[in-house]
Amino acid sequence: MSNDWLGMHDNATAFLYTRGIKRQLSEAPMPFPKRSCKHLLTMGDLSKPEVIDIMRVALAMKASRKIFTETGYDRFSDTLKGYSLLTLFEKPSLRTRVSLEVGMHQLGGQAIFYSIGDSPLGIKESIEDTGKVLSRMCQGITARVNSRKAVRNLAEVSTIPVINALDDYGHPMQMLADLLTIVEQKGTCEGFKMAYFGDLENNVTYDLMRTACLMGYKLNLAGVGDIEEEVWNECKALSVEGKGQVEIFKTAQEAVTGVDVIYCDSWMSYGIPKDEEDLRKQMFMPFQVDAKLLALAAKDCIFMNCLPAARGMEQTAEVIDGPQSVVFDQAENRLHAQKALLVHLLAPRRFAQLVSVGDLPEHTKK
Repeated sequence: MSNDWLGMHDNATAFLYTRGIKRQLSEAPMPFPKRSCKHLLTMGDLSKPEVIDIMRVALAMKASRKIFTETGYDRFSDTLKGYSLLTLFEKPSLRTRVSLEVGMHQLGGQAIFYSIGDSPLGIKESIEDTGKVLSRMCQGITARVNSRKAVRNLAEVSTIPVINALDDYGHPMQMLADLLTIVEQKGTCEGFKMAYFGDLENNVTYDLMRTACLMGYKLNLAGVGDIEEEVWNECKALSVEGKGQVEIFKTAQEAVTGVDVIYCDSWMSYGIPKDEEDLRKQMFMPFQVDAKLLALAAKDCIFMNCLPAARGMEQTAEVIDGPQSVVFDQAENRLHAQKALLVHLLAPRRFAQLVSVGDLPEHTKK
């Protein structure tokens, strides 16, 4: 290789063009090394053993942070030292942005926020070019976007992990936080019964369905909306090994009987026009979770909502603020579950060294 490699291959094109100099290359540029990486676009991209390992590591990471304020020591504080995660946001965010930025900081890396709301992917430059550039600078990408097309196009061309932080087809990071919460409360992530009420035609519903079929629990649905056929096909494939089930009920009362977990999502997702809010409220009100509906579930049933929540809409105040609600544990667990996920995808060898942290809890939390 030439001793003046930088001079031969620099990117000072303005200097060359203005002086009529033709770039001379002594040899072909070194090819960028190919990397094998795993993307996470829906829960269907994970296996059950992978999810269980992520839960184990997440529990250990959460326990380590609990003693950090007293001891100043976190055993995972250098796990992703020197790593950079680019976080792309097209939709507004609170829990997603904060949990990713705090999580990367706690792991010794950094998260870089970039808004694509005013500069959509594929407009100023091709998504192929964007993916190639980012793959050379960062170790991972998360994308919170309006449409599944953007995150999938980015994953096709990126040689670093691309993680769906929410699109219109899935919300896998939320699912991992939900499972972590259920593990803490029930001591397992399989074999229980969950009921979901509200909008059936959305990302959370779709990934709850996939998660149930993957992990092996029963999911009862009751609400309004048409579930895409492809989601049913995915669930059918996942349930072959996972043994989970999804069933739709006409009424909330039928769906809730004897369940261990009740789950709600906002009726007014980002982007819902103001003039549609009254109509949506009217459609979904028969599926509101109140004290009477909660009483039909198992006595130790927990109530979950992925937030933001509207008291008086998808649930009443007495439910979300009551003793069976775990919504703020669920919100906190976004941080811990995502930290474990980031190590799993960005540093798989390091993650493999961490899975000896211990087994999942054996008993239901008192």
